[in-house]
Amino acid sequence: MEGNHYIKAGRASDIAGPHDRALYRFFEILPGFIAWTTILGTIALARFLPVAASIFIIAFDIYWLIKTGFLSIHLRATHKEMKRRMRENWIKKLEMLPAEDFQVRVRHWSDIRHLVILPFFKEPIDVLRDSIAAIAKSDSAGQKNFILVLGVEERAGDEALRVAKKLKEEFENNFFAFLISIHPGSIGGELPGKGSNETWAVKNAKKEVIDPLGIPYHEILVSSFDVDSRVYPAYFSCLTYHYLTADRPLRSSFQPIPVYNNNIWEAPAFSRVVASSGTFWQMMQQARPERLATFSSHSVSMAALVDMNYWHTNIVSEDSRIFWQALLWYDGDYRTVPLFYPISMDANIAPTFLKTAINVYRQQRRWGWGVENIPYLLFGFVKNKKISLRKKMFFAFNQLEGFWAWATNPFLIFLLGWLPPMIGGKEFGSSVLAHNLPSVTRIIMTLAMFGLVTSAIISTMLLPPRPSGHSVRKYFWMVLQWILVPLTIVIFGAIPGLDAQSRLMFGKYMGFWVTPKFRK
Repeated sequence: MEGNHYIKAGRASDIAGPHDRALYRFFEILPGFIAWTTILGTIALARFLPVAASIFIIAFDIYWLIKTGFLSIHLRATHKEMKRRMRENWIKKLEMLPAEDFQVRVRHWSDIRHLVILPFFKEPIDVLRDSIAAIAKSDSAGQKNFILVLGVEERAGDEALRVAKKLKEEFENNFFAFLISIHPGSIGGELPGKGSNETWAVKNAKKEVIDPLGIPYHEILVSSFDVDSRVYPAYFSCLTYHYLTADRPLRSSFQPIPVYNNNIWEAPAFSRVVASSGTFWQMMQQARPERLATFSSHSVSMAALVDMNYWHTNIVSEDSRIFWQALLWYDGDYRTVPLFYPISMDANIAPTFLKTAINVYRQQRRWGWGVENIPYLLFGFVKNKKISLRKKMFFAFNQLEGFWAWATNPFLIFLLGWLPPMIGGKEFGSSVLAHNLPSVTRIIMTLAMFGLVTSAIISTMLLPPRPSGHSVRKYFWMVLQWILVPLTIVIFGAIPGLDAQSRLMFGKYMGFWVTPKFRK
């Protein structure tokens, strides 16, 4: 990749030239190497230099305490802003917005079309029906604004196609166009998954509807949703408003807050904690738009998609890759606009407790596989000379630090802090520092855990109405569940994160795993 010439690399073997391929491979090894060096280095320090290890652990705990407080402030601020935006009448705001303030060349805000992509594999029909019904209830200017595409995987068989046809019969009158796109399972160079499916779906919509009608690409917002995504009635009017008023909207993606609460009352406690933790992380990221990348369900202009040749079709983490792809393609002139507006999704549930635990782990590992974007980004930064050094340093550090923290911090907080007195030798074990280290770390971590009070309060406020069959007492357990954080952050955080980074480090590339959807 020279200058603004873009390649769609999925792994080191996709790179032409032995030197560039070796450089990309080095970047693939780097995140896992840093994580393992931190963990093993801390163990080695605890054994051979226990005083240095103790000082490092105390310093790290203090850093974590400060960081927790900082992120807790962002969480509360985002929650407050989210509530405010949910109270807004976005249609009224659009009507009051002068046409001369539009940042997109349209005569009226209702000229903006929404192309909604729902790629699906073998998910239950009720999950899809709920998602489509929510879109159909949108307040955004009626039927003429929406083109909906169900992206069926050919490899899912005849049953998936039957489901798609049934849903089309139920809902096609609610949309300007309702398309069924059948994604072939044998396209060379593709990785079966959401990226290849949604790319095929958008190309079909372009061929069958958009180009024949001559709809300008800048008038179309493409929303790529997971099949369990349920929008609120004002979601698309909120999205339209931000698209029309954003600084450089054709160089922007638009990100809602994924709130995993569709089936939260049915989920076991550990799954609820993991789901809510994911929501909170995305809420905190909304308050820091300078580092916000796209995740899961997101929106982007059709003009930008066509310009970049759509999503990558040979990777797992296409949702975040589209942002990094755009950042490189447009020489650093790209951003993600936070909507501060929720979209409801499913918590991870399976028919049994054990299967739920396995699925939560696999889902977290797939999200952790977003580390595959680091070599892509670093390699792109080396090749693209038009992006400023400051911007390269900013994004490179934030990505490396973020994945490093994911894979190592829970170990440092809850496990490795106890090592120096245990393995540091008899002389250190009898010292004052060794005697007081567990108490000091416990006090610091207890202070840091006060941030869980904010999490418990906000998670309760995000709950949907209590379904029949669930006792009022369950609210108590919804609060008490947060004592599981030390376990969930290690078992369903650090371990799958380190697993993903280790696989990338050793070249054991992951395929796309579709999270099974289950509702009782």
